[in-house]
This record gives sequence, C-alpha cells and structure tokens, in this order.
Amino acid sequence: MRYGLILALILLAVVGRLIPHPDNFTPIMAVALFAGATLPSRIAYVIPLLALVASDLLLGYPLDWMALVVYGCLLASVGIGQWLAKRLTWSRTGLAAVAGSLIFYLVTNFAVWVEPHGLYAHTVDGLLQCYVMAIPFFRNSLAGDLFWTALLFGLYEAGYSWLKSPRVKPTHLTP
Repeated sequence: MRYGLILALILLAVVGRLIPHPDNFTPIMAVALFAGATLPSRIAYVIPLLALVASDLLLGYPLDWMALVVYGCLLASVGIGQWLAKRLTWSRTGLAAVAGSLIFYLVTNFAVWVEPHGLYAHTVDGLLQCYVMAIPFFRNSLAGDLFWTALLFGLYEAGYSWLKSPRVKPTHLTP
C-alpha cells in the first residue's frame, strides 16, 4: 500500500508540472507537505526530489543554482509537513500550506535578486521590485498550494475514515 502511495505522489507531482497549468499552480509543494506529514523521513524527503528531478529532466530545465534553491524550498516543505504531523488539523494544514508558499516566494525571489548580472539592481529598490514583480506568481503558487493541499489531505482523511468505518456485510452472500 505504501509503495502505491509513494508512486502516486511522485506521478502526481511530475504530471502536475508537465500538463498545461497556470504558472506555479502545481501539486509539488502539497506533495512535499503531505509526504512530510504522512511518511517516514527517509522516504518523505526523497519523494519531492525525485519528482522535481524527473520533471526538470522532462521539461529540459538545467540543474543550476536556482534549481538547487527550489529543491531546498521543497525540502523545507517536507520539514513543515513533519511539524504538521505532530498535530494534524485543518487549520494547521492551511497554515502549513501558506508557510510553504511564503517560504518559496521569499527564498526563490531573494535568490533571483542575488544572482550576479540578474534582472534587478542589487539595491533595496531592486529587491523590492523583484518581490513586487513576482506577486502574480506568488498568487498562483498560494492558490495551487492551498488547492492541492486540501485535495491531498481531504482524500487522505476520506480514505482513512472509510477504512475505519464499520462496513455492512452484504446479506445476499453467504459465508
């Protein structure tokens, strides 16, 4: 069962990045959060990395400085998921999704600003411009992260409830 879940999470993250979607509206952060909250650490950290490497290769993205920054942000989301696992509630799950989105926005845009010969001047105004220009991407990331997180954790909760509920045995079958 767990191997199926692991494979499903990786496939969801990869396919979610490959199919047409609004910018940054992908399930990858939600997968990292979910893996951190529901799977052992040694597996949870590998899932988003495998998904990112596979989808980056399929999309033709280089393994460069920014890819490493993105990978680090996703690993931070696994850590947030582990925090979430200690007391899993809907309000904490929403907070975790927002935190993951915010960390991704702040860290990746700071990395864009820091790059030598980048798009933005290395001044306070340049940093502010970098963050302002990224707001539409942040909006999509936040919306996608909240949507995919609610979907993954909602399906998990529904499946868990279904498995724990007493089932009525069919009366037309005899033992």
